[in-house]
Amino acid sequence: MKTKNSLVKNTLQIDGNKDCITPKHGAGGTMMQHLIQNYLVKNLASDSSWKKKFNVEISLEQLDDAAVINNTVIATDSHVVKPIFFPGGDIGRLSVSGTINDVSVMGAEPMALTFGLVLEDGFPLSDLKKILQSMGDTCTQAGVHVVTGDTKVVERGSLENIMINTSGIGRRSEFLDKNIVEVKKYRKFNSRWLADSNLREGDKIIVSGTVGDHGIAILSAQKGYDFNIISDVKPMNKVIQGILKVGGIVSIKDATRGGLGNVLHEWSEKSNVGIVVKEEKIPVKNSVKEACEILGINPLHTANEGKIVIGCIPEKAEEIISILHEFTEAKDAEIIGQAEKVFGNHVLIEKEHGKVILESPDGDPVPRVC
Repeated sequence: MKTKNSLVKNTLQIDGNKDCITPKHGAGGTMMQHLIQNYLVKNLASDSSWKKKFNVEISLEQLDDAAVINNTVIATDSHVVKPIFFPGGDIGRLSVSGTINDVSVMGAEPMALTFGLVLEDGFPLSDLKKILQSMGDTCTQAGVHVVTGDTKVVERGSLENIMINTSGIGRRSEFLDKNIVEVKKYRKFNSRWLADSNLREGDKIIVSGTVGDHGIAILSAQKGYDFNIISDVKPMNKVIQGILKVGGIVSIKDATRGGLGNVLHEWSEKSNVGIVVKEEKIPVKNSVKEACEILGINPLHTANEGKIVIGCIPEKAEEIISILHEFTEAKDAEIIGQAEKVFGNHVLIEKEHGKVILESPDGDPVPRVC
């Protein structure tokens, strides 16, 4: 039986030249984790005196979706999706939604965004206008707005059209403390934020809707397939605030690169607990399932841009599901499994005839997905 460490090692061995960056290093799986841990964290980790001086609760080393400094949540993301216009969205809507979601899943209320545009010489102004209008519309939908930014232009041929970086800041949600009080009624809970490491045996796992939509929509646009699938890209901050009011939530994560499977593996590793999910409970659209079967892709390893995964105490799971179903963005939410004592702290998927290991993806199967 392969361990998680051996999976990373084997993945790297088959990748060819280990002295060069490959697309898989940015695809959200084991190879990206290896790059981050052995290069970024190794060289950029902060020391304890600095953390103490500025009251840093969550920093780079924890590899959560955002950092927490003096009760302020900070997240950043760069977007290179291909194509820049795709079924259900565009790079502008994606950039705003992704950063808002990264701030929100920590238990914060997003306050403001920054942007950085890198444009290629020759990029049509008409396309730029569409993208900026989309960013503005998405900001309005989320109730969060851009407060500062930067624009650069590079030589023709040195960049493919446009790249957008967005950063976001948020303040501690007024509902987060109430949520934690509810958790503490039933078990010990030491974290002040919804970190990846908070899961414990017995906690239920919820997914807010159908998985794999965004990844297959992007792949269809890239390859010219006629799957008639649209991206789920959307801000989820209002949904998250809604379920925090119910309480009992210990972790939330948006299932982007590497999909639901990658989220479950990150939680398992960081929380030091096994996870078992039921295949029949995981919502997947028939069109996505059929496309994945044709292409040989696992929908659980395929990116989403408008879905969250929730870890909660079992006593509150049904109430959380009821609230999720009140939101259009989460009408297909399901309880899909729970954290359990599993040998080796593996992620298992329960099928009709037994349980099998859901291996961690080495990367999202779709390139340039976000």
